[in-house]
Amino acid sequence: MHPPDAYERITALLTARPDAYRIIRHPPEGSTEAASALRDHPLEQAAKSLVVRVATGKRSRRYVLAVVPGDRRVDLTALAARYGGRAANFAERTVAERLTRSVSGSIAPFAFSRELDLLVDDGLLVHDEIYFNAGRLDLSVALAVPDYLEVAMPAVAPIAAPVAA
Repeated sequence: MHPPDAYERITALLTARPDAYRIIRHPPEGSTEAASALRDHPLEQAAKSLVVRVATGKRSRRYVLAVVPGDRRVDLTALAARYGGRAANFAERTVAERLTRSVSGSIAPFAFSRELDLLVDDGLLVHDEIYFNAGRLDLSVALAVPDYLEVAMPAVAPIAAPVAA
């Protein structure tokens, strides 16, 4: 038997909250902008989830699942500072996919690995509901923010910056 993938884990977490979420089926899409259009919601309600490698010492590092509003970008400098790191960069695709059990473009805002810290930008949490790919490119979830916070238990900090023009 294979270990559960991200979609199976997410649905297992949310089954106790049937009124808090909706599954949205759509054509396969990994771009935050395009997926938001398919799901028919404002881009700022999309939970864009990216795995970041923070260099915390000469030979030490920490992986962080950074979640920001879809219309913003991860502020790598702020993220490195939050962890007392020297630098932060996006993790290699193979590492991100291994840690999240998801293909790139479908990473959900949940940390299922002990090697991965979950850090969410406070600007995403001002909405009643957030949207995200559910570990698959063809399925998304709309989830009430209070329920997301209770289930995911993320750390929250200002880690987003405007997208450069």
